[in-house]
Amino acid sequence: SEQDAIRLTHAAMDMGINFIDTANVYEGYKRFMGSSGGVAETILGKALKGRRDRVVLATKGGSPLGPGPQDVGLTPTHLLRALDDSLRRLQTDWIDLYIIHWPDPLTPLETTLGAIEVAMKQGKIRAFGVSNHYAWQLCELLWIADRRGWPRVVSSQIPYSMLRREFHNDLAFCQKHDIAVTPYQVLQGGLLTGKYRRDAAPEPGSRLAEKPQWVMELSPEVFDRLEAMEALAAEAGLSMTEYTVAWTLAQPAIESLVVGATRPEQIEAAVRGAAKTLPAALLDRQDKITPPPHHHRAGFSRPV
Repeated sequence: SEQDAIRLTHAAMDMGINFIDTANVYEGYKRFMGSSGGVAETILGKALKGRRDRVVLATKGGSPLGPGPQDVGLTPTHLLRALDDSLRRLQTDWIDLYIIHWPDPLTPLETTLGAIEVAMKQGKIRAFGVSNHYAWQLCELLWIADRRGWPRVVSSQIPYSMLRREFHNDLAFCQKHDIAVTPYQVLQGGLLTGKYRRDAAPEPGSRLAEKPQWVMELSPEVFDRLEAMEALAAEAGLSMTEYTVAWTLAQPAIESLVVGATRPEQIEAAVRGAAKTLPAALLDRQDKITPPPHHHRAGFSRPV
């Protein structure tokens, strides 16, 4: 509910969390492709009243908002109009980090970056990042920015977790070019919190119970991996949530991460995990359980 969301936001801020990520199409479990969006931004605008200067605020634009040709994609018309709508709903004059939500194959990146440059000159955004983009797309954005003297991309938001590492080899590129990675789905719909057990029904109110299509298939092989990971977490004296957060933040270029929560104790567990450092030997053992995709040349080294 709106009241619970506001209380949870304030609780997170009181714990020291100062990076809040949303999007103009987020509206809880009722969202659907082409929905008008804006519900989450409206609630967050209320939650940040009198507290705006305490957070780094990120939102996203570019997802479909309607049936018209200018209601979708990364054209200047759609993006700049969506930005103004986000500013109004969030009750703020500027966005600290404006994120391009999805690639748009029908709009040249140079056209999109030109719109970002206009918004930055207007003072409406301070920096921009992308979501769901590959390293080659980041490379093109950097090349255009360098050639035109336009803003450079500073962040990349990708789906990434111990169970989902297909973007892993892109991290080396981001590290080399000072692009901060802020992954989402790091808890993999709750799978990496230890809440789901082999041959046990999901808890009422859990993601798996309410939206099973948002959780990967729970095969015996997945549970084999989860149980092996839980053993490593226990060895380190951590809960699965703490272990997952610590592992994610240990990966190259990952500077922050996006987690969802419905209760303050879930935020507390993530905060504890962010304060932990896993030994290199444990990270190597984790790589044997959930190996990264193959790459011919080592892109980064493990800290000693």
